[in-house]
Amino acid sequence: MGLFSFLTQELAIDLGTANTIIIHNDKIVVDEPSIVAIDQKTGKLIAIGERARQMHGKTHESIKTIRPLRDGVIADFNAAEQMIRGMIKMINTKPRLFSPTLKMVVCIPSGSTEVEVRAVRDSSEHAGGRDVFLIFEPMAASIGIGIDVEAPEGNMIIDIGGGTTEIAVVALGGIVCNKSIRVAGDGFTNDIQTYMRHQHNIKIGERTAEDIKINVGSALSDLDDPPADYIVRGPNLMTAMPIEIPVSYQEIAHCLDKPISKIESAILSVLEQTPPELYADIVQRGINLAGGGALLRGLSRRLTEKISIPFHVAEDPLHAVARGTAIALKNVDKFSFLMR
Repeated sequence: MGLFSFLTQELAIDLGTANTIIIHNDKIVVDEPSIVAIDQKTGKLIAIGERARQMHGKTHESIKTIRPLRDGVIADFNAAEQMIRGMIKMINTKPRLFSPTLKMVVCIPSGSTEVEVRAVRDSSEHAGGRDVFLIFEPMAASIGIGIDVEAPEGNMIIDIGGGTTEIAVVALGGIVCNKSIRVAGDGFTNDIQTYMRHQHNIKIGERTAEDIKINVGSALSDLDDPPADYIVRGPNLMTAMPIEIPVSYQEIAHCLDKPISKIESAILSVLEQTPPELYADIVQRGINLAGGGALLRGLSRRLTEKISIPFHVAEDPLHAVARGTAIALKNVDKFSFLMR
């Protein structure tokens, strides 16, 4: 960085299905839900992030809330671009004579197709990125946890995000084998909505289902320190009268059993493809869990019991990917696995 460093702004962006995090100068400057509210008539951006999330499910016909990313990939190109641009504006609140050129590292799911990779790159460039580098999520998560990804040792990382669960074995600065499945936080939320509808005849929205997941979500039906029941209020599907239902963590553990079993079988299939030398490293070191899904109560214990390898939840699982992306931004010249 020389004389013109103030002309360039370096950003690390974790573009997630549920949340987008931007790190600038080692500080998290934006941590907002990945959602935008758009005026239907003019196509203008009304709100972004938390403000748009508060509108979600409560809008009238002229406002539309959009989640630009579905299953970890861009589903609405225009909304994604507006969202990235709006979030970058949140950092640059001071008036400037000219806008700085942006150098950014953006992370993407490891199962992305060429087209999906291109969509992320194009959106980032349209939002003002001059130098755009891409990094795969499991790589970013490994770096963020503090794993030396360039060492000749095998490490397994599982990143349970909003749209996808990324499972990868990393060694020598590359991904040896990986699997990306579309079972993750959003899937858990949908399952909770369906369960409440069938089991209790109550209609709940996405946000309420999310609150249930946070308050009483569990992967095991016998926890050491169980959370208190969560009271859910909503209309009865038959009568439309308001009802109140206490939801216990055992119910949610039962409801999330299927999606978690899918994650288990995906982990086993990646372990099957792992070369024996790396497999030995993984058994010795254990498997790392990152992403918001890692916060689900009892998940690491359930996986450890099922797969007989110790599972460790990362220190700050929600920000592991973003931190790794920020470290990659500093070492753009050194890390050969970044894609231009």
